[in-house]
Amino acid sequence: MTGFISKCALRSAALTLAIVATGATAASAADKISIMVGGYEKQIYLPAKLAEALGYFKDEGLDVELLNEPAGVDAENEMLAGAVQGVVGFYDHCIDLQAKGKFVESVVQFSQAPGEVELVSAKHPEIKSPADFKGMSLGVTGLGSSTNFLTEYLAVKNGVKLGDFTSVPVGAGNTFIAAMQQDKIQAGMTTEPTITRLLKTGEAKVLVDMRTVEGTKAALGGTYPAASLYMQTEWADAHKETVQKLANAFVKTLKFISTHSGAEIAEKMPKDYYVGDQEGYVKALDAGKAMFTPDGVMPQGGPETVLTVLSAFKKELQGKQIDLSKTYTTEFVKNAK
Repeated sequence: MTGFISKCALRSAALTLAIVATGATAASAADKISIMVGGYEKQIYLPAKLAEALGYFKDEGLDVELLNEPAGVDAENEMLAGAVQGVVGFYDHCIDLQAKGKFVESVVQFSQAPGEVELVSAKHPEIKSPADFKGMSLGVTGLGSSTNFLTEYLAVKNGVKLGDFTSVPVGAGNTFIAAMQQDKIQAGMTTEPTITRLLKTGEAKVLVDMRTVEGTKAALGGTYPAASLYMQTEWADAHKETVQKLANAFVKTLKFISTHSGAEIAEKMPKDYYVGDQEGYVKALDAGKAMFTPDGVMPQGGPETVLTVLSAFKKELQGKQIDLSKTYTTEFVKNAK
């Protein structure tokens, strides 16, 4: 009898251990998350790779997989298909998608300025403002991307109709530079470090600079929240603990950016991001890091500016009621530890 009880006790203990182990696996699996980044070598999306490099994801008990997708619109599609849980991309997609009946929200707002520049090829000095876009081929990362949105807005704002120019998807970095060198595009919108590379060689000049809040206000009429971590609202609501951990990691990262120099930040990044010019990379970072929010909170009045910009050229938004309060949340960043 004693032997029987001992066997039962052993079986019970083994079963308990199995349940605990299964629970641990489930908890571990719940904390594995895939995030698609719209080009993680771009300085505008620097918080994603920096959080990983600083070990902040691991500190939160998260197993985060960062996936690279050069165009934000493709990253958005991956999330909607359920292939990834979050996207590091521009907030404007949250407004655009609500007009299509899809609810997506920014859970951490990385920046208050786009960090984008409209560059003009040195071969085309006749382009002196966006009013001269008529008949031109203009480079964007992808059709339906935020660079595409901003390009269309600058054109329409300056009296050029959407059908009067061509948006050409050329990505960023080497593909953007090659397109400009080959005259496939006469102007285009891009970010650092691509901007610095083209200015350094003299192959391009700045037409519209949205790397700072001041430059953004001049071009777009207000603060323009751009880079963010956005997720489907339904997913975020169902996984609040995981989203909170992500917010904790990213808010710590944003604080690191606001309290460290470009050189100190660059030191944490993969060396191939410098594209052979560490000095230029650091200089661009020092000049542009003020675009990042210090705390991940949506800047006041920012969503209204984005809606105004998008409504100027997107027919889907014209005459439609958009509930901006459902395009972002400050719940997680305000509770960040």
